Amino acid sequence: MSESRVLILENDSDRADKLVTLIDFLDLNPRLCTDINEVTEQHQPSDFIALLVGEAVNADISKLTQWLQSDPLHPPVLLLPPHGDDFADSQGLESETCWRLDYPLRSQQLSEVMQSASINRMDQDADLSRIPGPTGQSSRAHTLRNMIKQVASYDTTVLVLGESGTGKEVVARAVHEASPRAKKPFVAINCGAIPSELLESELFGHEKGAFTGAINSRAGRFELAEGGTIFLDEIGDMSLHMQVKLLRVIQERVFERVGGNRSLDCDVRIIAATHRNLEERIAEGEFREDLFYRLNVFPIEMPPLRERREDIPQLIEELSQNLNLGSNQSKKPLHFSEAALQALYGYAWPGNVRELANLIERLSVLNPRGMVDFDDLPERYRGIEANAEALLLAEESRPAITAAVEPEELELETTENLPDEGIDLRDHMADIERRLIVQALDRTEGVVAHAAQLLGLRRTTLVEKLRKYDLQADRAAA
Repeated sequence: MSESRVLILENDSDRADKLVTLIDFLDLNPRLCTDINEVTEQHQPSDFIALLVGEAVNADISKLTQWLQSDPLHPPVLLLPPHGDDFADSQGLESETCWRLDYPLRSQQLSEVMQSASINRMDQDADLSRIPGPTGQSSRAHTLRNMIKQVASYDTTVLVLGESGTGKEVVARAVHEASPRAKKPFVAINCGAIPSELLESELFGHEKGAFTGAINSRAGRFELAEGGTIFLDEIGDMSLHMQVKLLRVIQERVFERVGGNRSLDCDVRIIAATHRNLEERIAEGEFREDLFYRLNVFPIEMPPLRERREDIPQLIEELSQNLNLGSNQSKKPLHFSEAALQALYGYAWPGNVRELANLIERLSVLNPRGMVDFDDLPERYRGIEANAEALLLAEESRPAITAAVEPEELELETTENLPDEGIDLRDHMADIERRLIVQALDRTEGVVAHAAQLLGLRRTTLVEKLRKYDLQADRAAA
């Protein structure tokens, strides 16, 4: 089943049933929700093409509108009675994003409105697809490109946060390329890779004779980036001494070369990034609080790859194509079987996109024919704990049964050796999957979102599997 596209907030059960039936008839996958808190905590506005708002349980409408206002390109709000023409003004929304509907609903009116909403989303997606940034069509990638679009035209300082390997420099370059400074230099420096005693010279340059070995004057990265953008990667590893000097540059937009006495003006946009928790570093006395607030004007949080697994196919395609641009032009682009893709979906990706890029490069060398199957993946990506579904797909595609699953790996009672009378492999693997789901729900006290993360699945995928096995989160955890 595909993702829900239309969110329905309705407390009246009769009206809710009719709305669901009509939206489902239009093949737009309705999602009925009676709790605004659940929506705002588990979804982004961009997850839907439209919101149908009637009488909602926990009707904290202000919370709903704050959630919508977090995304300037939020989907249209379709209003049913009792909401009137004053809804947009009273909630601080743009009037063109709030569309009133009659009730009882007329199928023709609803069809026309939904068509307009779909066109609106396609226009937004086409607009955002032209914005450089993270690859993918997931809601997280969509949100990132939207944030890049919002901030690019300003000189606002940006702080990119996230785990190592998530693509923080990709976002920094995207902000630069979408900005009026795009034709000027983009200069990157890793503050954690340069010794603190040399970092000042690297950033601000030095005059001849400033220190032993300074036989010539040299421009620093800020001078090289003049008129453009400087990207300060791993800013959390910068020494306190250098933090003071950087704070002055941000505040006064001037600096001096090491050994110099002449102030140089600085017209540079600053984008910083770190995988560290800067607030914890502040508490430990390792990062200046005043610098943090100067940098944290427009924070962008990079999601780890495990939270946007649906982008993996597009990432594979792009990474594979990038390899073919160099010396590997004769190699075929990689194509993954369904079983191999399922295995990658189930993997935790501690190294994020950088780890995926390394895997793609390795596989392109090992598989010059371009086709990657489940058995072609390194062992760590074929773990049975996370990939019961992938293994089932792989088994279906093989002419004969190969290795058995070791019981201690799953902590389940599985068939180690093939019985003389044989087994029904599909039922056997389904039983393994069902037991793993029950275990995950038990560990997470029935919280589906946490169980899905534990299993390496999307929440909606786990919900479908709960329906498939006739499980309920609370009963499974009991």
